[in-house]
Amino acid sequence: MAEGKVNGHKIVEDLPPGVKVEEIEIPVPWGHVAGRWWGPRDKQPIIAIHGWQDNAGTYDNLIPLLPVTTSVLCIDLPGHGLSSHYPTGMIYYIFWDGLVLLRRIVKHFGWRKISLMGHSLGGALSFMYAASYPEETEQIICIDIASPAVREPSSMVKTTGWGVDKMLEYENLSDDKIPSYSYDEMIDIVVDAYKGSISRENSETLMKRGMCPVPAHMKKKGYLFKRDPRLKVSGLGMMSIETALEYASKVRCKVLNIRALPGQRWERVDYYLDVIEKMKERADVRLVEVEGTHHIHLNDPKAIVDIIEDFLEEY
Repeated sequence: MAEGKVNGHKIVEDLPPGVKVEEIEIPVPWGHVAGRWWGPRDKQPIIAIHGWQDNAGTYDNLIPLLPVTTSVLCIDLPGHGLSSHYPTGMIYYIFWDGLVLLRRIVKHFGWRKISLMGHSLGGALSFMYAASYPEETEQIICIDIASPAVREPSSMVKTTGWGVDKMLEYENLSDDKIPSYSYDEMIDIVVDAYKGSISRENSETLMKRGMCPVPAHMKKKGYLFKRDPRLKVSGLGMMSIETALEYASKVRCKVLNIRALPGQRWERVDYYLDVIEKMKERADVRLVEVEGTHHIHLNDPKAIVDIIEDFLEEY
């Protein structure tokens, strides 16, 4: 058993023998980035990145299944989990912000060549880092995504004005407009939102870092979502397939791409596969398809842990 505090609550974790995890904070100009560092602290870790509106808890079921000698730093991206939100006046471009954040973390620790693992948004950020710093990336593991979300230009243009207005609305939410829920209501909302991608039990796992008790000054009871509501409209930084393919052509590291079936219902699954094929021209890419949901790493980690372990051991 491991005990610690998350969101002000005492959390007891039933971890396998020898498995260790420590909560950390990494300073950034607007506050801190929170993380869970699994395994040895005297060994450079794999940096693990969660999906959009998720948090570092997304790996709580997978990492303990890896050898205890595996060092993994799971981070909460800005506005997610226990990490600081961006200041008022800033907006999230997720893919581009995340790339800058990863570079900050690498420079903070002084690492020269890194390995990355990411689910969904986190996999896209791993891809972007490998393409932007090809000589400084050892390997990437991408779970159910190949590149940042690719959108048709007409789709991006159509939603721009709406996105800007919603962002300004969320930026100025007053306390009385921030909804609160009972614990069971909160989990019900999460289960419904993920539409079968994660079970109720795993929704609770994710919400250890994704919700918190209502602060006393708000004078109401229940729980709030911890994530920044501005993340809901962070779609202003999408890219075209042409841009995604150009980035793909720059990747040189070893790549493991785990595609879940049915997984995420992508707008254009052919774009996903086109990016894979483009990377194969210059990089060593392994595409493995596994039956499961988009959150296969959280919902059914045993289905992919051997694939990941074999990849890490080989390289």
